[in-house]
Formats: sequence, C-alpha cells, structure tokens
Amino acid sequence: MTEHEGTSHREAARPTIADVAQLAGVSRSAVSQVFNGRGAISEPTRERIRDAAKKLNWSPSATAVALRRARAQTLGLVLHSSNPAAMSDIGGSSASLIAGIESVLSPRDYGLLLYIFSTNSEEELNAYRRLADARRVDGVFLTDSRIGDTRFDLVRSLGLPAVLVGTPWTDDPIPHLDVDDAGSGIESVVSHLVGLGHSKIAYIGGPNDRVQPILRRSAFERALSSAGLVSLGTIATDYSAGAASEHTTRLLTQATRPTAIVYGSDGMALAGIKAARRHGLSVPEDLSVVGYDGLALGEWVEPELTTVRRDATQRGRAAATTLLQMLGEEVDEIPAIGAAELVVRGSTGSAPAN
Repeated sequence: MTEHEGTSHREAARPTIADVAQLAGVSRSAVSQVFNGRGAISEPTRERIRDAAKKLNWSPSATAVALRRARAQTLGLVLHSSNPAAMSDIGGSSASLIAGIESVLSPRDYGLLLYIFSTNSEEELNAYRRLADARRVDGVFLTDSRIGDTRFDLVRSLGLPAVLVGTPWTDDPIPHLDVDDAGSGIESVVSHLVGLGHSKIAYIGGPNDRVQPILRRSAFERALSSAGLVSLGTIATDYSAGAASEHTTRLLTQATRPTAIVYGSDGMALAGIKAARRHGLSVPEDLSVVGYDGLALGEWVEPELTTVRRDATQRGRAAATTLLQMLGEEVDEIPAIGAAELVVRGSTGSAPAN
C-alpha cells in the first residue's frame, strides 16, 4: 500500500456524527445539541454521548461550528391575514403550522421571525428583501402557493434558502412538501354526502389565485361528476368568516338551495353554520356542513363539525427539519406527512326529504 492509499483509507474510515449517535444509542440531533451546547439533554445522556465521541476520537468540524456561529439562528415565515393587526385572524391551521415549526427550532436555539401582511404582494416581496439585506434570517418558509408565484425566483436571487409548505403550480426547484394530493379528502367528503342522500351540494373555498383552493375545487367538481351530479354553486373567496357567511346566505336564499355545503376551512364552516341558523335552518336536519383542516375547535361546537383532518403541526415539523437540513444542520429523519382523512361528526346527516 502506498502512502497516498494509506492516507485515503484513514480518511474514509474517519468516524462521523452518525457513528457517535449509534454507539451512544441516541439520535444525531442529540449529539449535535450536546456539542453545540443546545437542547434539554439529560446529564447522563450527555455523558454517554461524550464517552462515545471520546472512544471514537470524534469532534465536530471546526468549519461547521464557525458557520453556525455566523448565522442569525433565525428563520422567517410570512403569513397573510385580512386583518394583520389581529394575530387571531391568521387561522387555526396557520397557528398549528407555527407550533410544529417551533417544536423543531426551539430545542436547537433557533428563533422564528413572523411577518403578517394583508394580500398586498409587493409588501410581502419587500419583506423578503429586507430580511435578506439585513441578514436577519438564515432561511424562510413559504406558504400559500399561487399561480405565477414570483417568490421562488426572488428568494433564489437573494440567496435565501427556502421551503414551500404546499404544492407549486408548476415544477420548481424550491423544495416543497404537503400531502400527495392538495385536494386530498374531498372525494371522501362527496362520497359521504352522496351516501346520505344529498344531491344538492355546494362548495365555498379560498381565492382563485391560490393553488390549493384551485386544486380542491377541481377535486370537488370531479367527485360530483363521478357521482352524476353538478355543483349547486362552487364559490371562490377569501378565507374570512365574513366572506363565508355572506356567500352562505346567497346560496341559502337562491331558488334552489343546497342541502349540503362543503367549506375550504373549519373557520368558514362555523361561520356558515351561524348564517344557516339566522335563516331558521337547523344543522344537520336542514343543512349538512363539512369543514376542512380538522382543528380541535370542531369537537367543541354544537353540533360537532364534520371535517377533513390535515396535520398542520406535522407539516410544520417536516418543513422546519427540511430547512435546517438545507442549512447543513444535523437533523433526524424528516417527519412523514400523512394523507388527509374525513372525520365524520354531527354536522352532517341525511338529506331532508323535501
């Protein structure tokens, strides 16, 4: 063996953080936290990790440590709201997404910088520019994918690592994650309602410039067509309670009113139930109502809300893990995101006889 070959062999056999984790019986994330002075790792576990590193003669890369120390240790998230001054107006699904992100970032001493804007797209683009210019964040989470989304090219030009929580309209190199089908669960909803005897079904969902609402409406129309039905109204609007209430009222006062309405969010569905009651209708005796998101709040209303459950918290965990991995952090396996599922509760019932 030549001297060069011997050197190559020794370099190839150099221990890694995965070797330390395996010997100590912990995750790579735990090893990283111990040697970076982060996280709530118990002292016995810390000692076990240090002993394993000593036995393997392993130490963190000086270059990687220096890079981490030069970072802002903060990631950015921009959300839209019809009332940016009210944190409560961002919606339960967004709150769950934030909780999932924080559950990954907090143990690593990463912060989350949250921006809430109205639908003014130029304000949002300027926010990304400010974040990049001031080096306030190391990367950003993108949500609310839209048609002709200009944010993808912008974050690339700014050098901001980014992850999209959702589905892009066209193929794009920005990493993205969501359930396999953005309209997942809608077919089950229509099948459930048709099985209850409903043939007059309407849909009220999100705006027509957003990818997710478009795909859900398409899934709704396809499911109705497969059942030999046509929609009694397929409406695109914002996700506000006021818009849901207004459009519900219009549907319920037209010549042929629906006996079931599917909504693009649980918040919209609850507003729809209130609008129906104002018109003297009972849920589900006169009108069946289905929401989307599966928020815990749906179990605490009367009647309990039938909904399509999506795990926004898990999407947040997966997005945070993915973005940290892009930044070169040692992370555990990226959490899997389960498919949406229909949760049948008391807000849906048999179609009224008349």
